[in-house]
Amino acid sequence: MVPPGAEHGRVAATVAGLLFVHTRETETGITFAAETGFLLARDPDTVRAPDAAFVASDRAEAVGRTERYWPGAPDFVAEVISPGDTFADVEAKALDWLTAGTKLVLVIDPARRTATTYRGPDDVQVHAGDTRLDLSDAVPGWRVALADFFR
Repeated sequence: MVPPGAEHGRVAATVAGLLFVHTRETETGITFAAETGFLLARDPDTVRAPDAAFVASDRAEAVGRTERYWPGAPDFVAEVISPGDTFADVEAKALDWLTAGTKLVLVIDPARRTATTYRGPDDVQVHAGDTRLDLSDAVPGWRVALADFFR
């Protein structure tokens, strides 16, 4: 795959940074940066790498430290849309994460300055403007202003 552009990387780093600070302060779990592989299925192996991810403490402790791909889906995934991504591809990716067991997928669109939350195939919401996102059902206690992702 071709590496994403600078704006994608900037927004992805901001999301991962905000997530990291929150999870470090609250000790609710661990944050993973972009390119971390998650093994979602076996035979054939399916590995995905989100732009940022979170795994709750109890699940993280059960697995412990690993040098291999994380076994299973994270609780939370953030994906940042790149200019060449199609809506169909982004939605398919979000639904794949949910099918694998992710509780919440946050798709961020830097061009439109929006975020879409996927909690299930029939629970999809687009957020814009001064919205404050409540992501605490997947990342305990995490509430963040949408605008913070684009600063």
